[in-house]
Amino acid sequence: MNDAEPLVARIPADIARPDKIAYGLTARQLTVIAITGAIAAGVYYLFHDLLPVVVTAAVLLPLMATGLVVALGRRDGLTFDRFVWAALLFARAPKRLVTAPNGVPEPPRWCRLRGKLPSPLRLPVRAIRTDGALELAEGGVAVLVETSTVSFHLRTAAEQAALVSAFGRWLNSLEAPVQILTRTRPIDLSNLSGALHQRARRLPHPALTDAADEHATFLAQLAASQELLARQVLIVLRDHQARGRRPVRRDASAAIVLRRAGEAARTLAGLGVIANVLDAQAAHQVLTECLDPGGWHPTGTALPSALITTAEGRP
Repeated sequence: MNDAEPLVARIPADIARPDKIAYGLTARQLTVIAITGAIAAGVYYLFHDLLPVVVTAAVLLPLMATGLVVALGRRDGLTFDRFVWAALLFARAPKRLVTAPNGVPEPPRWCRLRGKLPSPLRLPVRAIRTDGALELAEGGVAVLVETSTVSFHLRTAAEQAALVSAFGRWLNSLEAPVQILTRTRPIDLSNLSGALHQRARRLPHPALTDAADEHATFLAQLAASQELLARQVLIVLRDHQARGRRPVRRDASAAIVLRRAGEAARTLAGLGVIANVLDAQAAHQVLTECLDPGGWHPTGTALPSALITTAEGRP
């Protein structure tokens, strides 16, 4: 066994990343820098005979620094110009949204309106199919796959290298963008402790009954003293070919995404990961929790392989 085997798996670069043209810069970055340099050169050519050097430098240096920040800066995975543009769109977007599929009706003429009307809430998912596929509002179909976790640090170096290589082979086999989402959700153990108390009376021996009662009491005390959280890992597979509202095209796209989800589940099974394609009810539960992150949506029990953590306080 070679314990010094490196945990490296080569995967392709992000296909959505723009190509670097020169000096490690993309075409957008070179364009921003060129425009900034041209503006600075024009300002210097027009005013260097009229203004002192100190004043000219005080005008040009902030301008050039702003151009470099816009060209090279990044925030939350976005380039700085796209981040600023997204911030401006968010600032101008209406904050009061209501559920109105047909739009918000205008008030009658005799009604005096103060302020602005709320805007209709546009959810990212238009419908949930019976097979679990999600019809997206912007077009396309998505499928959610729930996976378990593996104990990576408890494996030997050779086993860790095998896991990394297998995961890298799965990433290399992807032919469409895939999103991996890790989230936590609260767990309510009241139903489990109550069921243990009820079933404890039917056990054949008094010692088993006492042990079951003690365990149920422990679970109730644990749920009352700590906020229990279960970590959930979701894989989102999408297909953008179902543009439009034709049922035949949506059905074909849903079949393709469901086939990819099944292939991903079988591939991850080789890593010891339990993967299940979510049906309509489970997908509805996940969307409810994601669209209302501040709400209390406890799940009754966790999977045997789920990672349980605790947090201080209760929302």
